[in-house]
Amino acid sequence: MRSANLLNDFAFKYVFGEDCKEANDALKSLLTVFLERKVNHVVVKNSEMVKDFSKMKNPRLDLLVEFDDCTTVDLEMQLRQTKDNLPIRFSYYLARLHGSQQLEGKYYGELKETIVLVFFNVNLIDNDKMCNTFTLRNEDGLSFVKETEDRMKICTIEMAKLDVEKSLEEMNEQEKMIYYFLNCHKGVDDSKIKVMIESDEVIQMIEKRVETISDDGWKKIIEDFRKLHENEERMERQLELEELQKVKEELQKVQEETCKEKEELQKAQEEACKEKEKLQKAQEEVRKVQQETARILDESDKKVNQMNQEIKNMIQIMLSNGMSLEFVSKSLSKSEDEILDLLK
Repeated sequence: MRSANLLNDFAFKYVFGEDCKEANDALKSLLTVFLERKVNHVVVKNSEMVKDFSKMKNPRLDLLVEFDDCTTVDLEMQLRQTKDNLPIRFSYYLARLHGSQQLEGKYYGELKETIVLVFFNVNLIDNDKMCNTFTLRNEDGLSFVKETEDRMKICTIEMAKLDVEKSLEEMNEQEKMIYYFLNCHKGVDDSKIKVMIESDEVIQMIEKRVETISDDGWKKIIEDFRKLHENEERMERQLELEELQKVKEELQKVQEETCKEKEELQKAQEEACKEKEKLQKAQEEVRKVQQETARILDESDKKVNQMNQEIKNMIQIMLSNGMSLEFVSKSLSKSEDEILDLLK
């Protein structure tokens, strides 16, 4: 068992991205296998390694490589055990990479191909394929541009989908390389690794690079990787705490606003109660006025009826005393018809 381990993003960049012939040969072998195209010349555009982990907020551990035809590939070993936002993240990487090309004074047909190639150790895509290539297509699989003009691709390698029990004879080149990545630390102690190192030219190229790093060198890489991710975790915890504080402040603000709204609502309810009391009082006053009006009208009716009765009695006495209807009419200043109505 050796210390070599390709399953950390720091070591991955170190092995394939260092500025030396062995690393460059290993990188060309990897790209040839997974992009399924012969790669003869490649330049790493960001081969620098992290020096001071404590000061790096978000160190880039991907490899930005360029082919002799100006095709650009963003290559990364992604070992996070969570699927959260990974598709969105790498879609953004692809868009940013494609949009970074200098197009001033050129036409769009001169845009070069850009590829994001990512190795995952989780199952991300809902199918059985270990290697998937994504381009711009509609829901029926129709390509937005001609296949020969498609210059934006995301290639995903889901290492967790590898059937490690499969024999070497049944494995294709991609499966062999993934098996090598997963079991590199075992070296020749693993029978399949031993056979590949002895007979597979592509694996031999990568193994040659791995062997250029001493055991102490691998231990330092692993220690650097540990420090780097400790720093990442510390930064993430700090960001989480800051986010939690923001949420707490927002919650407090919402609570204060809710309390203020509650007070305003209570005040409005009190005002409504006062208005209701005023309305009830006004209604009571109206009721009293209505009652008084009814009483006055009733008394008035009684007085009118009483007066009419008295007039009626007077008319009857006058007529019984032999006075004529005409005389009674003139005496009471009423028409004869009115007198007759009173007598009915």
